[in-house]
Amino acid sequence: MPADGRLARGDATRRLVLRHAVDVASVDGLDGLSLGRLATELELSKSGVFALFGSKEDLQLATVEAALEIFRSYVVTPSLDVAPGLPRLRAICENWLDYSENRVFPGGCFFFNVGAEFDARPGRVHDAVAAASGSFAEFIRESCLEAVALGHVDTDPEILAFELHALGRAANADAVLNGGTRAYTLARRAIGARLS
Repeated sequence: MPADGRLARGDATRRLVLRHAVDVASVDGLDGLSLGRLATELELSKSGVFALFGSKEDLQLATVEAALEIFRSYVVTPSLDVAPGLPRLRAICENWLDYSENRVFPGGCFFFNVGAEFDARPGRVHDAVAAASGSFAEFIRESCLEAVALGHVDTDPEILAFELHALGRAANADAVLNGGTRAYTLARRAIGARLS
């Protein structure tokens, strides 16, 4: 039984470290993460944190995966409970803007920020960030294809998906840089007009 208790404590510590890591990375980037920094800020032993991840790259990869789970729980999963087509497409956009505006991550959209950090840097972390961002872009595209197939919108689904993705990203970028909520208001109006 003692081994099971240690495993449970290790899992709980790993979740705690990763929740803090995604917040740090959303502001300071994945390069802003270090095992020592996280250990100090969470008042844990550095060796204990190192034992959970092993290397900075492993920590970065685990942080990307943790951020993706959080993102999905706020944006993707609730959208799947909405009827396919235009209702789901509207839900995706609204959930995404709410996630960014409500600062689920203190630095705004985690994937927008780390995407800019790693977009031109090859390697495993780049690939993980690109895959996570790409999976959401593909979800939007599939939802646009579905809305067109159902006759809810009459437009090129590829262009529509690109436009919706661009509007969400622009709202996040403008709001993080300039503060306030005006960018989200404008994005909601633009999305509403595009989907009407």
